[in-house]
Amino acid sequence: MYKFFIHYGLHFIFPALIAFLFFKKDWFKIYLIFIATMLIDLDHLLATPVFDPHRCSINFHPLHSYIAIGFYAIGLFFNKTRIIAIGLVLHIFADFVDCFL
Repeated sequence: MYKFFIHYGLHFIFPALIAFLFFKKDWFKIYLIFIATMLIDLDHLLATPVFDPHRCSINFHPLHSYIAIGFYAIGLFFNKTRIIAIGLVLHIFADFVDCFL
């Protein structure tokens, strides 16, 4: 049960804290963008079974691959992609932590 709370806390509460602490003026808009980056989980639909609680998403699903993560990290360096990239990196971080729980 703790795995569930940690995983979804990192997916929903941690991004809210980051948005509120670092983007106070537009925190809710930024938070919604962070939440929208969870669409990368659509790549789970390509797996069989779609959900496996013991599977590590990192480098298993295409949008969670090391190459994709590299692109997300590069996006951090450009103003136009920074917010989306932060959301994607936060998502990958949550999934990475989940691999060790």
